[in-house]
Amino acid sequence: MSITGYLTEHWGLIIVLIGLLTIIFSDAHLERGMLRRMAGIVILLFVYSSSCYVETYLGNQANYTILRPILSAVNYSLIVYILVNIILIVYPQHNVFFWIPATLNCLLCFISVKTKIVFYFSADNHFGRGPLGYLTYWICLFYLVYLIVIIFHNAKTKAEDYTLPIFMTLSSIMCLAMPLIFEHMASHWFNVTIAINILFYYIYILQQYTKRDPLTNLLNRQSYYRDAEKYMNSITAYIAMDMNGLKEINDRDGHLAGDLALKTLADCFWTVAHHKHRVYRIGGDEYAILCVDTPEEKVQELIRQTQEELEKTDYSCSIGYAMKQEGSTLDTLYQSADEMLYQEKQKYYERTGKKRHRS
Repeated sequence: MSITGYLTEHWGLIIVLIGLLTIIFSDAHLERGMLRRMAGIVILLFVYSSSCYVETYLGNQANYTILRPILSAVNYSLIVYILVNIILIVYPQHNVFFWIPATLNCLLCFISVKTKIVFYFSADNHFGRGPLGYLTYWICLFYLVYLIVIIFHNAKTKAEDYTLPIFMTLSSIMCLAMPLIFEHMASHWFNVTIAINILFYYIYILQQYTKRDPLTNLLNRQSYYRDAEKYMNSITAYIAMDMNGLKEINDRDGHLAGDLALKTLADCFWTVAHHKHRVYRIGGDEYAILCVDTPEEKVQELIRQTQEELEKTDYSCSIGYAMKQEGSTLDTLYQSADEMLYQEKQKYYERTGKKRHRS
């Protein structure tokens, strides 16, 4: 057992972990909380790989030592805590109860050093499983299944948003199952798989920044043009939306108040949208929804729900829509929807008596 031996055995993992830390500490875009959690996972992976290396070395010795079950308890605990932190990166909104299964697993593993309830080692240093021998694997499976459920529970999730999390989940399940099937072949699969998955997810997050508007988190104009080409054959309706009175808010209360108004409207649009509705901030106070395979009655229902959400706020917007006809292009849909929007905006200013400003 030596540092050289550890580096030789885990060289690929060490390179990935160092690369991840370099990226994380030089990042200026992602939220600090997410970056700290990613860095924490990197540190846990290093500790886990080091502990596994020492425990494997002790397992190859003829004599039993108490350090081996302690390291085993550490390893079984770290596996679960690493998975929990990955879930909290993907979906951070969880309360303290989310940690209970991981904490229970940790306690039982350390109790097992004396009670042998999860694992034990014979006098000749052979590993054995106690009555709860597969506890850690079942808890890991619970968390991974839970991740899949919450991914699909979000009805507005698009295919491109859940493909990578599903891949991460399935690859994690595989790397946990392989040591049970091929004990000597897959001893380091978990470390490398999780490290690579974190790297993939970091790249995925950066991709989200290129396709989404930074203020509202809606899809941006670049995504609008890409999707217009990608979904043109299946787009059935175009909804145009334009905020009323943004310039007045900016002039009276400042641009921070105007940004809050734009974000509030975006939240309303996102609340009522479904997986067949792609919502964009085109620019300024202009928004659009491309409806895929959506009949007109559903489009009208979407507009009605949007207006109901807007009534709960201090803001309003004008809305127009157009249904796809034979020979329609996205430009003609936009023009028709914009004409209806313009008429709605005229009615708004006539009804309120406000003076219309050009933003």
